[in-house]
Amino acid sequence: MTTSASTSSDDHGMADFGYRESLDRSIGKFASFAAGVSYISILTGTFQLFYFGYGTAGPAYLWSWPLVFVGQMAVALCFMELAAKYPIAGSVYNWSKKLASKLVGWAAGWLMLTASIVTISAVALAYQLNLPRIWSGFQIIGDGTGQYDYAANAVLLGSVLIAFTTIVNAVGVKLMARINSAGVFIELIAAVLIAFLLGINIERGPDIFFSTNGYGTEESMGFLGAFLIASLASGYVMYGFDTAASLGEETVDPRRTAPKAIARAILASFVIGGAILVFAVMAAPNLQDPALGESSGGLQYIVEQVMWGPLGTIFLICIVIAVTVCTLAVHTAAIRLSFAMARDNALPFGERLATVNPKSQTPIVPAVVIGVVAVIILLINVGQPKIFTVLTSIAIIMIYLAYLMVTGPMLKKRLQGQWPPADLKTQGYFTMGRWGLAVNTVAVVWGAGMALNLAWPRAAVYGEPWYNTWGAFVYIGVIVGAGLLWYFVKGRHHIGCLQSHRSEQTDHR
Repeated sequence: MTTSASTSSDDHGMADFGYRESLDRSIGKFASFAAGVSYISILTGTFQLFYFGYGTAGPAYLWSWPLVFVGQMAVALCFMELAAKYPIAGSVYNWSKKLASKLVGWAAGWLMLTASIVTISAVALAYQLNLPRIWSGFQIIGDGTGQYDYAANAVLLGSVLIAFTTIVNAVGVKLMARINSAGVFIELIAAVLIAFLLGINIERGPDIFFSTNGYGTEESMGFLGAFLIASLASGYVMYGFDTAASLGEETVDPRRTAPKAIARAILASFVIGGAILVFAVMAAPNLQDPALGESSGGLQYIVEQVMWGPLGTIFLICIVIAVTVCTLAVHTAAIRLSFAMARDNALPFGERLATVNPKSQTPIVPAVVIGVVAVIILLINVGQPKIFTVLTSIAIIMIYLAYLMVTGPMLKKRLQGQWPPADLKTQGYFTMGRWGLAVNTVAVVWGAGMALNLAWPRAAVYGEPWYNTWGAFVYIGVIVGAGLLWYFVKGRHHIGCLQSHRSEQTDHR
């Protein structure tokens, strides 16, 4: 284990949980920032669901971008305080457990873990949106015209990507950090260049964003109904910033590094991603082109039309790199969360899942198990043409619910005068001070409202039959129900820090 001589586990916030250090503390400031950025992934998120937002509510759907940013920034600020106090693996799980109770912590962890695995599957599907555009040979199954060619080929390409991220994560965090940092560096440069080149090719003014342009006429709530559905496209991008804190046990000076990484990740994503979206709509040759609202067209279609020569292809390659490191980051975060829960014996086969390989100093078993489960999720959905939006929406809702299980108890602690801890201010760590109560309240209201909006049964999002239309309630209900069944029948009787991970100094479990 690599660690500074001037630091101790007490300084890293681990003593409050009674854990000993067992992971490789080698992640620096940029790698921590890169972990948050790659999970959010500007190019993956903006390009993967632009077609859905635009096809549902037209250009004005982009007002959901600043709306989602304000709500998620409130959540991020709450997380920054927690990261300044507890930069620990499985951030959401451990924070919720500390702020509320063992049951609430377990529920938050279970939701976040299952959502992260679903997210791996959903993000990996983005290969299909880009690789066949670069070379038709990547359309391995069929020619793309068959009813299930698109979804089946997406599953195949996604499975290859998940196999890659599994291997990288099993090798060790240093290799993961190098690949992730290099990928994020390329992604940020490409994103800025895409925004710039779109910006110098604009064909219309910003007035296009101040009209409904005829969208929403078929919705019972008019344009508002269409806008609420389309907000999924923006909500998909700005989450996962807690990854920087979840890698806290592997980060140097984590109580200062992790909060800054969270803030920089969400701010960079908002500014650069927003610029791409706005300039793309203003630069599109024909806003009436139906391809803009189709998964086979979308934002990639605009880039290909606007960019000259091979430039469009080069940027598509950069998007593929972004999708790769995004999948890698989500996989990494899921591994740290499963490790955190397993060392508390809060998952089946906890001892095996919490085992850290002495050579690579990384938990290998969770890397493999999560990769296998993510591929199984893809295979189950091979015949589902709406696979992109269904998986994405369900994953986002579960993550919003998991975040609520942190911000809700945190708000209660504030109202009781038990948060923030005094040492945040006295030792110079991040704290919101007198703004904390207002920001925390916004975070809770926003999280509850957005989760309800996304879960609302809509055929436009989930498709048919009824169990898909009500998919958010049906599938999430099954996932939560299965988890709670295990918890109450077996889990609650033996949850507690495993002896192999218990701190020598602290034994409060």
